[in-house]
Amino acid sequence: MADEPNAAPRVEAEMAAPEGWEPNILAFTCHYCAFAAADLAGVMRLSYPENVRIIRMPCTGKLDHFYVLRALERGADGVFVAGCLPGQCHFLEGNTHARKRVEYLKTLLPKVGIDPQRIEMYNLSAAMGPRWAEICTEFTARIRGLGPSPIWRARCQAKE
Repeated sequence: MADEPNAAPRVEAEMAAPEGWEPNILAFTCHYCAFAAADLAGVMRLSYPENVRIIRMPCTGKLDHFYVLRALERGADGVFVAGCLPGQCHFLEGNTHARKRVEYLKTLLPKVGIDPQRIEMYNLSAAMGPRWAEICTEFTARIRGLGPSPIWRARCQAKE
């Protein structure tokens, strides 16, 4: 990949994941849409990775940069934000504010040595339970491909 002329430079050093490692993923969800979609996925008995932990928020517009950074600092390997569909936010523009914050964080993370692919923003309606399961599966696969968080790796090295 590094030999390709248009390839983006790697932010994190490549390191093999320890055997048995599973990513720790945190999802900040909108109470009205994304959390309801997650609930629907459960009611429909759809399977998705169990390592996705959900934090329900009244609106993703309440999401602060600090919450995502703190999650990564405390050991999350990946964080995604799931809000209402564009134009359908119960608080008018909360999902647009959240998207702007996530996009800003994606520019900030490489400066501290964290791959910006470790965070993402998704938009869902309450009726999109199958899409919720798909997002969780896809995001978990992405984080598995990236391996453990560099912060987690640094903590492991410090203990040695």
